[in-house]
Amino acid sequence: MYPPGHRLFRQGDPGSAVLALISGRVKVLGIEPDGGQLLITLRGAGDLIGEVAARRLSKRTATVETIDRCTARVLSVDRFNAFLNRHDGHSVLTDYLVTKLSQTVPYQVELVHFGPERKIARLLLEVVALADRSSANPDHIPFSQQEVADALGMARSTVALHLQRLREIGALRSGPRLAVSDLDALKDSAGV
Repeated sequence: MYPPGHRLFRQGDPGSAVLALISGRVKVLGIEPDGGQLLITLRGAGDLIGEVAARRLSKRTATVETIDRCTARVLSVDRFNAFLNRHDGHSVLTDYLVTKLSQTVPYQVELVHFGPERKIARLLLEVVALADRSSANPDHIPFSQQEVADALGMARSTVALHLQRLREIGALRSGPRLAVSDLDALKDSAGV
């Protein structure tokens, strides 16, 4: 069990383990040499974490942090690879990696061409989509304005402006915490 904000893996560390995420959400971040960071993708229950470095026995390609309380099963690289060998699972893992990559690359390309409000709405939609619907507040977005700004490479003032607009159109609830009020309005802003 890992608390919110816990760093599971650090970019550049050796890939010595794989996590099977049982519950919760994580953010996968690319860390720049100057300490800046950008959100690469989000993962949720049922996803593998750290599988790329484990497969190549190389260093971590990204930093992974928990968004909310997470439960995960930890497998050493040796146990993970032994499991794949025993169950002839390497092709399944390859298919999984291709699927995850094919979800991430178009998403990142689209984000480059979107305006700030659409980028923010897409991020918020994805965070809510990965939430456990049986949790107490599945529409709560456990990000601060600064975390949204950091994730998308935006100025905090830009994020604040567009979050206010999303509140004005009813997509988000009023108040200091981010929470979805009208999913359809948020989808409209996200262009989906």
